[in-house]
Amino acid sequence: MTRIFDDPAAFADDALTGFVAAHRRYVARVDGGVVRATEMTPGQVAVVIGGGSGHYPAFAGLVGQGLAAGSACGNMFASPAAAQIYRVAKAANAGGGVLLSYGNYAGDVLHFGQAQDRLNAEGIPTRTVVVTDDIASAPVADLDKRRGIAGDLTVFKIAGAAAEAGHDLADIERLARAANLRTRSLGVAFDGCTLPGADEPLFSVPAGRMSLGLGIHGEPGISDHDLPSASELAGLLVSRLLAERPAGAGNRVVPIVNGLGTVKYDELFLLFGKIETLLQNAGLEVVEPECGELVTSLNMSGLSLTLFWVDDELLELWTAPADTPAFRRGNTTARAQRTFEHSAPDEETATPPATDAATRLGAGALTLLRAAQAVVLEHEQDWGHLDAIAGDGDHGIGMRRGVDAAAQAATVAVQAGAGVDRVLGQAGEAWAEKAGGTSGALWGAALCATGRSLGDREGYATADAVDAVESFSSAIIELGKAELGDKTMVDALLPYVAAFTAESRAGASIVDALTAAAAAAETAAADTAALSPRRGRARPLAERSIGHPDPGAVSFGLIAAGVARAHAALATPDTSTTDTEAPTAEDVSA
Repeated sequence: MTRIFDDPAAFADDALTGFVAAHRRYVARVDGGVVRATEMTPGQVAVVIGGGSGHYPAFAGLVGQGLAAGSACGNMFASPAAAQIYRVAKAANAGGGVLLSYGNYAGDVLHFGQAQDRLNAEGIPTRTVVVTDDIASAPVADLDKRRGIAGDLTVFKIAGAAAEAGHDLADIERLARAANLRTRSLGVAFDGCTLPGADEPLFSVPAGRMSLGLGIHGEPGISDHDLPSASELAGLLVSRLLAERPAGAGNRVVPIVNGLGTVKYDELFLLFGKIETLLQNAGLEVVEPECGELVTSLNMSGLSLTLFWVDDELLELWTAPADTPAFRRGNTTARAQRTFEHSAPDEETATPPATDAATRLGAGALTLLRAAQAVVLEHEQDWGHLDAIAGDGDHGIGMRRGVDAAAQAATVAVQAGAGVDRVLGQAGEAWAEKAGGTSGALWGAALCATGRSLGDREGYATADAVDAVESFSSAIIELGKAELGDKTMVDALLPYVAAFTAESRAGASIVDALTAAAAAAETAAADTAALSPRRGRARPLAERSIGHPDPGAVSFGLIAAGVARAHAALATPDTSTTDTEAPTAEDVSA
C-alpha cells in the first residue's frame, strides 16, 4: 500500500513539490509540471514529455541536459490536462519548436493533441511522436494501437540527445519515430499496485501465479501463468520479443530490464544475467544496456523487458551524455541556471454582461452541476472498482476531481453574474484541467460546447435545449472518435440524445424528456456489459471486460438520472418552453 500522504487527492502535487525540492539543480516547477533548470542553446528544440504521476522516474525524473526539456505531470495514472501541457511547453520552449512525446493512451492523445493545436496556432512549431512499444496491447499489424510502457525511455532519450546536438524539429521527429519502430517491450506482474488512499490493490495475482502483459497504470495482464523460475521467465520474455524483431533490424540490441516498484535490484540483476546469455546465444550483440527502475507503477510487484534495436545513428544518440535526476550518462558540460518565462493559468477576465435569461439559465446550470457532483460522490468508489476490472481503476477519482472543480468554477461564475455560456465554459475548462485523463477531456469539451450552443440570448426555447444536448454529444464524439458499440460512454450518450430529442419534438416537457433520456442512458449503459471494448485501456483486456458494463457509460447514465431528478425538483408548473427548462436540459447533457 501507499502509506505516506496527507490528502490522497493531493498526493501527486505534494510528491512533485518534494521532487523539485530534492533536485532543484536539474528542474524548476511550473504550473502543470517541471522544466529543465539549466540553460538551453537558443533555437534548440524543446522535447516535452509527460503522463500520469506514479511512474517515477518517468516522467519528471528524465528532465535535464541531454534528455527532456520539460515534463507535464498529471494526477495519479491520469493524463495531464491540455492546459498543463501547453504551459509546460511554453516555459520549456527555447525558440526551436517543441516535440511532444508520450505513451499511447487515449487521455494523453486527447490532451497532448489539444495542446499541440494551441501551440501551433500561436506560432510555436510543434510535432508529436507517440510511443507504442507494448507487444501485449495489440498485434503487430495494429502497431498504432499499442500502448507505451518502458520503451518510453528509448524514444525520449533519442529525441533529447538529438535536440541537445542541435538537430531541427523535423529531424528529431524522424529519429524519435525510428526509435519507436525499433522498440519492443513486454511486462509481467506478481501482484498489483494500490492508489494512495485505497484499501486494496487495483488487481491481484493468485499465489504462485504471474500475470503477463500488464500495463503501467495498474491494468492487469492479459493472461495468468504459473510462476516460472528466473531462467524460464527470461526465456519467455526474450522469445516473445525476438519473435517481433523489427524489419531491417541488425544484430545490435539494447536490453532494458525495468523494475515496476517492488521487484528490486538484486532480482533484476539476476534476471538480466539470464537475459543477456539468451540474447548472445541468439547471435546478438548486447550494447549499452540498462537495468533498474526506469518506469514504475507505484508499488506494483513486476518488471518488464525492452529490446531496442539500434543502428549507428541511433546508437550514437543513445550513448550521448545526459544529466537528469534519474538518468545520467557520460560527462556533460555544466550549464548555468536558466531564466525562463512562467506561463501561468489564464488570468480571470471581467465577467461580461449577460441577459437576464442567460443569467437565470447559468444559475440553473450550477444547480444541475451540483446534482451531478452528488451522484459522483455517491458512486466514486464503485466506479473505481468497475474500472479496475480491465483498466487502471481511476475513473471514480477522475470524475470526482473533475466535477468538484467544475462546480467550484461555476459557483464563482454565477456569483459574478455570468450567463450560462460563461458558467458552463468555466466549468468545462476546470473539469478538463483538474481531472485530466480521457473523461476529463471529454466532459470538459462537452460542457464548453454546451455553453457555446446556448450562448447569451434574450430567451430560450425547447429547441435550444435540443441543440445544446446535441452539441454536448458532438463534442464528445468528435474529440474521442468513439462509435456506437465501442464500449464507451458513447454507448449511453447516443441513446440519451435520441430519446431526449424524440420526446422534446413530440411536445413532452423538459422534465419528461430528461427522465426518458436518462432511463434510455441507464439501460444502454447496462447493456454494454455484453460488449467487447474496441478502444481505450480496456481493449487489451477485452475478455475480462465482457460481463461488466463500461464505467464511462455507467457514470453518464447515473449522472443523467441525477440531473433529471434535480430538474424535476426545480420545475415550475409551466413546462412549455420557459427559460428555466432550457437551462436544465442543457446541463443534463453536460
